[in-house]
Amino acid sequence: MLTDTPENTAATSAAQTFDAIVIGSGISGGWAAKELCEKGLKTLVLERGRDVKHIKDYPTATKAPWEFPYRGRVSLKQLKENPLITKAAGYGDDCDHFFIKDADHPYVQEKPFDWIRGYQVGGKSLTWGRATQRWSDFEFTAPHRFGYGIEWPIGYKDVDPWYSHVEKFIGICGNKDGLEAMPDGEFLPPFEMSAPLKFMRDNIKQNFNRHLVHARWAHLTEPKQIHLDQGRGKCQARNMCMRGCPFGGYFSSVSSTLPWAAKTGNLTIRPHSVVHSIIYDEQTGKASGVRVIDAQTKETIDFKAKVIFMNASALNTNLILLNSKSKRFPNGLGNDNGLLGKYVAFHNYRASVSGTLDGYEDKYYFGRNPTDLILVNYKNLHKRETDYYGGYTTFLNAYRDQHAKDIPGEHIGSAYKDNLSEPGGWHVFAYLQGETVPVEENHVRLSDTEKDQWGIPLLVTSVAYHPNDDKMTDDFLKETAAMFEKAGVKNIETNNNKQAPGLDIHEMGGVRMGKDPKTSLLNQWNQLHLCQNVFVTDGACMTSTGNQSPSILYMALTARATNYAAEQVKAGKL
Repeated sequence: MLTDTPENTAATSAAQTFDAIVIGSGISGGWAAKELCEKGLKTLVLERGRDVKHIKDYPTATKAPWEFPYRGRVSLKQLKENPLITKAAGYGDDCDHFFIKDADHPYVQEKPFDWIRGYQVGGKSLTWGRATQRWSDFEFTAPHRFGYGIEWPIGYKDVDPWYSHVEKFIGICGNKDGLEAMPDGEFLPPFEMSAPLKFMRDNIKQNFNRHLVHARWAHLTEPKQIHLDQGRGKCQARNMCMRGCPFGGYFSSVSSTLPWAAKTGNLTIRPHSVVHSIIYDEQTGKASGVRVIDAQTKETIDFKAKVIFMNASALNTNLILLNSKSKRFPNGLGNDNGLLGKYVAFHNYRASVSGTLDGYEDKYYFGRNPTDLILVNYKNLHKRETDYYGGYTTFLNAYRDQHAKDIPGEHIGSAYKDNLSEPGGWHVFAYLQGETVPVEENHVRLSDTEKDQWGIPLLVTSVAYHPNDDKMTDDFLKETAAMFEKAGVKNIETNNNKQAPGLDIHEMGGVRMGKDPKTSLLNQWNQLHLCQNVFVTDGACMTSTGNQSPSILYMALTARATNYAAEQVKAGKL
C-alpha cells in the first residue's frame, strides 16, 4: 500500500493523468477511443457499467430455445420488477444481461418518457438495431430552410469522407442506389431480397415512383481484410444479434473499435466508473479532468487530461454537463445561454401497417435475415409539401407463417410433423421512423431534491410529442396503406400505438451544434463554444433529428472531431 509521501502522491497523480478521456464506451465512445489511440494519445475510457469482453461475455450466444426457462420470453417476475426496461425492442431473457434493471438507475419522468439503457463496456452497441443510412443534404438543411430549427454549422460534404472512413472499418452491407435522399456509401453486398419484396419494390416504383431499397446495415456479408484483421467473421444470418455475436458478424465497440484501440498500447478502460462531473479550471479556462465515483467502493477519483470526449449517450451527457458546476459556470459547463438540456428530441416510431400477400408460396429465403428494406423518404425534400415539418423513413419487410395450416391435436405423427415444416403464407409489414421537431420546452434537467445511490442528482425528463408528430403519423398510415392496397395486400391493419417517447432509443439534442454561441452549445467541430477542450459527439450534439437512423452519423462526427482534436493537442492549442 502506498503511504502519503510526495513521491507516492506524484506517482498516483501520474497514473491518473492521460492525454484524453472518453466518457462512455458505446458506439461513439468506441470510435473516439480508436481514433485517439491510433493518433498516439494515451486515452482513458470511463464506463459506468461492468466490463464485457468479446465472445467471453456472451453467455447466451449459442443457446437453443429450449435452454431458456421461458424460451426467450420475459417472465412475470421480470415484468413486475422492470416494467420500463422490458418494453425495449428485442428485450428477452436471452439478452436481459445487456440492459439495466429499473430499480438500479432511477430518474424522474415529469412527462412519460421511457429511457432505455444498457450499462456495460460496449453500451448499447451490443443491442442496437444496426441500421446505418447516411444523412442527406436535405436533412442537414431542412430545419433552417423550412424554419423549424436552427442552422447546422456543417453539411453533408463535411461528413461525407468520414462516413466512408467509418463504413470501410465497421462493414456495411447495402446497394448503391443513386438516390439523392439517401446517399450511397462504401458497401458490402446486401442480403438477398425475397420474391414478395421484389414485387413490392417494383409495384411501389411503378405506381408511386418511390424507392424501396436494401437498407444499409452493419453486417459483414463478405468480410474484407480490414474486418478479418479485427478478428471478425461473416454474419451467419442467425438474427440473434442482441445476445452478442461470437462471430463478430455485426459491428459493436466490443468486437471492433475497443480491441483495435487496445492494440496500440494507448488504451486504458476503467469500468464501474460513474462520472460525477467535468472539472473546470478557472485559471486556464479549460477543463482539467473528470471526477468519477467508483461504482463499487463509492470512492471519488479525479482523472486529468488535455482533452475530454463526451460519449455517455445523449441524456447522460446532458446530466454530466448540467452537474459540472463551477464559479464560472454555475448552471452547468458551457451553459451561459441557458440552453443546456433543452431542445431534446427523438424519433417517432408510433405507427405501423401490416397485411397478407397472396402467392409466392414456392419461394422462401435463406436464414434469418437480420436486415429490413427501406422505403426512402419521399416527403418535404426540395420543398415543403405537407401540413407538417420533416420527413420519414419507412422500414419494410416480409415473412412467412411458421406452418401452412393448423391440424387438429388428435392428428399426431408424421403428417403433423410434416405440416410443421411446411411454411404458410406471406405477411408484409412496415413501420415508421419519423423526424421530430426540436422544441425548447422538451428538456431534461437535474432534480433539486432527489439523488442516485452515488449522490448525483437524478435526471428529470420533460419530453413529449408535438402536434407535428400526430400529423406525420396520420400521413404515414394513409400513404403506406395506399401503397399496400395498390400492391394487392389483403387484411391491411394500421396501428398507432401511441407509445411514450423514448422507446425509439434515438434520444438526441440538449447540447446542440450551431454557428451562434447564443443559440447553441457546440461549434462545427463538436467543441463546447465556451470550453474548447471538451467535445460532445454522441446524440446530445444533434441540432435536429433527420429521419435516418443516427448511429453512423455519431460515429462519423466522432471520427471527424477526434482527428481535429488530436491535431490541436499536437499543436499545443488544447
